[in-house]
Amino acid sequence: MSLEARLQRLWYGPAWRSLPLWPLEGLFALLVALRRQAYRLGLAKARRAPVPVIIVGNLTVGGTGKTPIVTWLTGRLQSAGLRVGVALRGYGGSHEGAAQVVNADSPAAVVGDEALLHARRANHVVVVGSDRVAAVELAAGRGADLVVCDDGLQHLRLLRDCEIAVVDASRGLGNGHLLPAGPLRESPRRLQQMDAIVLTRRGPTPDASLPRGGPPVFPAELRLGSAVNLVSGERRPLEEFVGRPVHAVAGIGHPQAFFDRLRERGLELDARALGDHAELEPQTLEFAGQGPLLMTEKDAVKCRHFARANWWWVELEVVIEATAARALLGIVLERCGLRISGVENG
Repeated sequence: MSLEARLQRLWYGPAWRSLPLWPLEGLFALLVALRRQAYRLGLAKARRAPVPVIIVGNLTVGGTGKTPIVTWLTGRLQSAGLRVGVALRGYGGSHEGAAQVVNADSPAAVVGDEALLHARRANHVVVVGSDRVAAVELAAGRGADLVVCDDGLQHLRLLRDCEIAVVDASRGLGNGHLLPAGPLRESPRRLQQMDAIVLTRRGPTPDASLPRGGPPVFPAELRLGSAVNLVSGERRPLEEFVGRPVHAVAGIGHPQAFFDRLRERGLELDARALGDHAELEPQTLEFAGQGPLLMTEKDAVKCRHFARANWWWVELEVVIEATAARALLGIVLERCGLRISGVENG
């Protein structure tokens, strides 16, 4: 079992299992508190961007469905007539130095898989950079009316107008402990300071409990859609893959969720979980047998230059009930000081 898999079992199991790591957790909590206090006292300087900034992030390490929620939100904002920028760190890519604009032909090995996914899915301005302030400023300079940051709740140097936390409904906040004893980057109390919480559901599993009170919670269902061929662009319903051996890979924060959803649709899988943002090469995707290979869109953008005819990526659809969707968008616009006709303010 890989180290990543061991940590997942530890973090999402009984809290007592992480007891030996509690002293290190205390040290991590102290460092987080001191860093926040430095910004609160003005010892470290936070900067205001020239356009409104929305942070979509999570308190936990690992996949919660954050990037699909960013894609959904940017699509809604664009439909409202706004030119939207997206800023990311560029995890999984080698880019360093000044912020860089990402286009549909940028190499994933440089800009990261999530940035390339955003650039290929929509016409908004996508920028990567370790300095989120510089990334947001570059997006604004390219005409963005506002910028959505895919991750960055803990990037305190960037002042923000709206914060949205994305929480996996089935896993919640894990064992409730901070790193390394648990999956949390910050105290669960941080949720109380959010403007909204999006609770992502991937299947018929019961919701984990969250701290009471706080901001409004918006359920979002993440549904698998059609399979799209990496070479031809052909689309097929997943039902056409039932009844024959199928290979599957996932290099995302929570790969088992992808495999579980495929099996719920009746597919028989030879599944291979990879690390989040894992680099993909032809040999990485070698399987015994000639069956079709299914993967996530995040994986597909990294192997489109050497894809084979029987490789497919599976769409992930975000479904938020209409009234909730209008309310969530209304909160975002209100916090950003924007008013769009036909959109309800939360």
